[in-house]
Formats: sequence, C-alpha cells, structure tokens
Amino acid sequence: MTRTVFALLTVSVLTLAGCAMRSHTDLPSAQPISGPYAVLLQSSADLGDSRAHAVQLTAELRGRQAPDRLQRWATANGLSVRWEPGAGWAVLQGSPVSVSTAFGVPVRDYRKPSGEQFYASPEQPTVPAALRDSVSGLGRILSYTPYHSSSPSIPPLPIDVPDHGLPPDALRTIYNVRPLADAGYTGKGTTIVVFAFDGFDQADLDMFAATYRLPRFTPEVVGGMPEQRNNEASMDLQVAHALAPDARTVLVNARPTVGGGGTYVKIADMMRDVDRRFPGAVWSLSIGWGCDRMITAADLAPVREAVADAVSRGTTVFNASGDLAGLECKRGHDWSAPPGPSDVGLDAVASLPEVTTVGGTTLSTDQNYRWLAELGWMDGPLTHGSGGGISALFERPPWQSAAPDTALRRLTPDISAVADTNTGAVIVLNQQLVVGGGTSQAAPLWAGIAAVINEFLIDNGGRALGEFNPTLYRIAAGATRPAFHDIVLGTNAVAVAGPGYDMVTGLGTPNADNLARDILDVQRGMA
Repeated sequence: MTRTVFALLTVSVLTLAGCAMRSHTDLPSAQPISGPYAVLLQSSADLGDSRAHAVQLTAELRGRQAPDRLQRWATANGLSVRWEPGAGWAVLQGSPVSVSTAFGVPVRDYRKPSGEQFYASPEQPTVPAALRDSVSGLGRILSYTPYHSSSPSIPPLPIDVPDHGLPPDALRTIYNVRPLADAGYTGKGTTIVVFAFDGFDQADLDMFAATYRLPRFTPEVVGGMPEQRNNEASMDLQVAHALAPDARTVLVNARPTVGGGGTYVKIADMMRDVDRRFPGAVWSLSIGWGCDRMITAADLAPVREAVADAVSRGTTVFNASGDLAGLECKRGHDWSAPPGPSDVGLDAVASLPEVTTVGGTTLSTDQNYRWLAELGWMDGPLTHGSGGGISALFERPPWQSAAPDTALRRLTPDISAVADTNTGAVIVLNQQLVVGGGTSQAAPLWAGIAAVINEFLIDNGGRALGEFNPTLYRIAAGATRPAFHDIVLGTNAVAVAGPGYDMVTGLGTPNADNLARDILDVQRGMA
C-alpha cells in the first residue's frame, strides 16, 4: 500500500504577527465528554499527565484551500500541521504539554484493563476564536479506537431453511439474482474489494469453489496477508463470490489502521490508495472502527472525504451495520448488565451518508429456497442483532427525508440481507462446511449483487452504481417493479421493524432482478 505524502506547511516567522499564542479568552470553556467516551476513561486506570512522544487531533476545515491561518496559529502554539493539498481536513500534532496548553484541556495517559495504554483528554477541545472562519470542528484527543471483526462459528442446525444453510444457488434464488445470472451476468469486468483485519486460507476458497462448481478464485492481496485468521475475510470473499463468481476479488489488509492513534487518517489513506488501484470497484467492509458517539464529525472528515471522492468516480461502498442490535457503544461491557443510554450508538464508518449500511434478517424459505418471509435479526436477550439507529454525527441526507422518523439525523441501516447464523450462507472454514452469519455476511452479499447489477447496467448502456443511497431511496419511493422485500417484523434495541423504512432492516432485502431494471430506468430518465 502506498503511503500518502502530506505537504508540510511552513511559514516565515515574520508572518506570525497577529497570530500569537492564544489568550485565555480565545477559547470557550472546554466541556467534559460524556457517554461511551466517559465510560471508556472511567473503566481505565488514569496514569497521570501524558508522556506520549506526540499527541494529535484532526481539524475539519471550512474549505479545501491551504489552511494558512491554522498553520500560523499552530506554529505560534508550538504545534505542527499536516495537510494534503485539496483536503478538507488537517492534522494538528505536538507534545502533550503543547496540545494541552494550546487548547486548554488536560491530556492524560490511561491503561485499559487489558493492559493497552493510550492517551486521551477527558474534555473536548473547542475551536479557538482566531480559527473559527477556517476551522469548522475538532476531533477527539484520543489514541485508542475500539475495533473488531466477527468470527463465524458453527451454529445450531437451523430449521427455517432446508439442508441447514444456504448454498450459492439458494442465495441467487432467494434474492432473485437468478434471472440475471441466467442471462449471463455474473460480475464479469467488475471488482469486489473486501477490507478485513484477518486473512484467508486459499484451500478453503478452493474447496468452496469446487463444492459448488464455481470458478476457482485467488483474491489479490493489498497490504500483505494479515497474520490473524478470524475467518471473517474468508466468509466475506466466499459470500461475494457466490453471487458474483466472475468478479475480480481483492482483499485489503486493514490491520495497520489500528494502534498508535490517527486511525481515521490511516483509514482515509488506505481508502484513497484502494480507489487509485481499483477505480469504480464495489467495497465491502465488515469491520468496526469504534462507535459514532466516541468521536466527532471532524474525526471522520478524512474518511468521509475519501469515500465521497471514491463514490464520485463510480465506487459503491457497503458497510455492515453491526451485530450488537443498535448497541455498538457497548462493546467490551458485561452483557449481563442491562443496556444504558451510553451503550446506544452506530458503527462510526457505517454512519457516513455516502456509505450504504447493511442490516440483518432472519430468513424463511420453502424446500426449493423460494423466499417466504424475513424478520429483523435479533438473538435475545439483545446480545446480537441487526445494528441500526440515529447518527450522532451527521444530518439527515435529503434522499432520506421521507423516512418515517422525526429525527433530523442520518438513519441506519439503509438495506438488509440474511444475517442470522441459524439461516445463513454455507461457507468453508478449516476445510469444513459451516454456516456464516452476522451483518458482516450481509454486506458482502450485497456487494456481490451490486457487482452483478453493475455488469448488467454497463452492458445495457447504463453506468456503474457509484453512490447507491440516493438511487435506493428513490426506487423505494416508487418504481415500476417491486425491488425490496419490505420487512415488517423484528426488533433491535432501538427500533421495531414495520412497513416502509425502519432502523432494523432499512428499506428491506433485495429483489435483484427488479432492482437492476429499476435502476436502469432511473439512469435512462424513465423513472
């Protein structure tokens, strides 16, 4: 993976007139951070003033021009600025003492019960008065990002689908991909990129392809094969291959983004590199980089910009909504304890409006794998289930304005697919047939369908999906053909499924053939 080179902005000392060290009146009073962030610090040992070599935080800019004013202020306060030409964000960095003095907040070291040490400020820094015309917000001073990926396991035998799981042909039948496949649309000419923290065993992929008479495939690996084998990457690759067997597959090692701080800048660097290598691809992310209530919109500014740039060039991004039933901020807590207000939250990256967030369902079919019913996935007592809820960071996008909720924020998920391990897709792990599950299965399932739809669209004079959400919501509001199974039963910790959009299953699960043709109508201006 290539490393992004940042431009270091240098300014003559003579230009610093009028931008001296900020006075005590330059900053509003900092406020203690509450919610899951406070819970993290309370559960960690306070080691005193930070001794970190350097501390950093992200500044979200009001434009994409060179942040000269920010640079002058930073230099006067003993800080440095990293900025990439054209970016709408910058990174401020300095010693703990310099950062603490510049923003008027404490910077301390903490140690988690697991032994991991990190720096953090219990107070949120505010934008200095001298910078309010050029800086719209600041991120957290925090070097720890909770992250996770799922590990598929062998569940009890399901009773709602035949043969105890869903082979590739069943998935094509259930979600009506078969008419497209029968017409020759199998993902040819498309690329599916899976981001993961772990690697895969080629022998498992070979057995999966041989068992179900699919083309053999060896994914290209970017960033080196991860050493860890949690089986998440293997499941994602197999599920996507089941729906789009002729698509090119790529595994991106996301492990280097975590640890040592600067996680969201590292994620953005990784995404920009992938966009350069594989323009117009379909991305599947089934990993979590913390909950949205742990951070600010400024923290996510680098990632949002990278995603927005990629989708503007034809990339489509699917992200699992999370498997904690709307309690993404509860990770690491005692599940026997009743959930509290600080536990409610969304997966941070999945909350981005430019990302199509995928929730989960429990599925029922007949003996021929024909769709009978689905309901929102939840395993009691709220230990696992389809993630969803109201974003703490982003306003309600215009394409979601018709969703039946009074909140003025982004709602998730957008769509869904089967996620219950009792009715999940059959995959191969450790040379054994097992059943996968989780919304981390649902996201690559949609990625495979999107790859097939992209091939269909381009072959019929259309264009790649790109940013998918505006089209999805437009079709749901009224299209020639029914493109979704509307899921009206089920619940999670924050909502109850019902007719139309809901925060358990979004718009529903796909009827892929109808959806592809509806999208083509939209692109031709016929709908």
